[in-house]
Amino acid sequence: MESDSSSKAENPSEFEDAPQFNNSYGQQLSGFYTYLQPTPLRGAHLLYHSAPLAQELGLDESWFSLPKAAIWAGEALLSGMEPLAQVYSGHQFGVWAGQLGDGRGILLGEQQLSDGRSMDWHLKGAGLTPYSRMGDGRAVLRSVVREFLASEALHHLGIPTSRALTIVTSEHPVYREQAERGAMLLRVAESHVRFGHFEHFYYRQQPAQVKQLADYVIARHWPQCVGQAECYLLWFTDVVKRTARLIAQWQTIGFAHGVMNTDNMSILGITMDYGPFGFLDDYVPGYICNHSDHQGRYAFDNQPAVALWNLHRLGQALSGLMSVEQLQLALSAYEPELMAAYGQQMRAKLGFVESSSQDNELLTELLSLMTQEGRDYTRTFRLLSQVEMHSAQSPLRDDFIDRAGFDSWYSRYRARLQQEPIDDAQRQYLMKAVNPKYILRNYLAQQAIDHAEKDDIQPLQRLHQALQHPFAEQPEFDDLAKLPPDWGKHLEISCSS
Repeated sequence: MESDSSSKAENPSEFEDAPQFNNSYGQQLSGFYTYLQPTPLRGAHLLYHSAPLAQELGLDESWFSLPKAAIWAGEALLSGMEPLAQVYSGHQFGVWAGQLGDGRGILLGEQQLSDGRSMDWHLKGAGLTPYSRMGDGRAVLRSVVREFLASEALHHLGIPTSRALTIVTSEHPVYREQAERGAMLLRVAESHVRFGHFEHFYYRQQPAQVKQLADYVIARHWPQCVGQAECYLLWFTDVVKRTARLIAQWQTIGFAHGVMNTDNMSILGITMDYGPFGFLDDYVPGYICNHSDHQGRYAFDNQPAVALWNLHRLGQALSGLMSVEQLQLALSAYEPELMAAYGQQMRAKLGFVESSSQDNELLTELLSLMTQEGRDYTRTFRLLSQVEMHSAQSPLRDDFIDRAGFDSWYSRYRARLQQEPIDDAQRQYLMKAVNPKYILRNYLAQQAIDHAEKDDIQPLQRLHQALQHPFAEQPEFDDLAKLPPDWGKHLEISCSS
């Protein structure tokens, strides 16, 4: 896949087994984008791909060798692809930033799957677009590897997310803090429409376009709302609830997004636009994973409030479609949905099948103990999954310095377990199904990046394999479940990552 950086993608390639593509976004939303071709990297080559995702998309292994592999580098297109860069705006760190858009990504087209669904193919790092502003339109290898691993990790944890299919690298230099290797990521999602798409046309005082976009996403993703008397209210309420459930999942698994700007929020309630994300190591409620977030706006424990703030901005953009009372009604669904989802998931992590008035206090006290002593979030809940309700011995006790505090909590926890209608074996099975053994710790991602920079994919491949079964016991990957070394807890991740 050798190409000059100034060249354009070839005409659509014809392969007998090629997926079917169309571009409803381009065909139905004129003025919402700019048509343009990807700009290939010099000396590009396919570094790695997700075989499980390829299978889901109906792609066999031949798609990852020449000549078909030229697709992943933006050097060729498939029939039906009409590449375009979307325009949108947004609030960044709480401040209106004006026009943004796909500054380094291009929507290649929408694959039509055999089950009737449609999946966007989006090429990240595909070169300059009219929305690049001061950027270069490129991605670097470390950011591509991180997004690949994070999106695959969240997917296998059961959290809605965009997916990553391929990593292409090159010898093309891209300059951040220093010169780095340019790279591209092919990611897929049912939609790339963001809160910021609606904000863009609202602030440009184009209500017809706001309505046009709303009608498009409703017809495409909420067909059950079409023709309903309160169509927009039903739709927006579901957007609110999806977002609430997503945030609850982030909080229960210990995931910090890092840049929850409105242009990074999906209208479908999926995780997207991975930058300076981080999974909790030590339980630090105020954990800030983005070293550019000086005020802590996007700290871990602030994510629920920020998501609601973002939904209010979306509601404002939709104010021409609904009354104030309807908007308030939809937004009022956020907190109950968030708390119900969070409560259900945290009870499952604690091993409670039934609800009790004691549960919130037990959870709060455990998290307080973990905070005081900097206990590892994932390890604590995984070890809790081994507890036997009639045994005073706990695999967790040695992790706590405040033995008296832990013993007091643990005795009440065991008494609570004895109220449950299931035995230890059943409970341990259920708890291990929601408390992962393997997560994408920052230091593991960094090790995979360091090797990938040398074209050694073995650590990347091995980590990817382990993350596909995060809840299972996988003895061959036990080293990936160890606590991070001290240096691994203090890695700084920036927006350029």
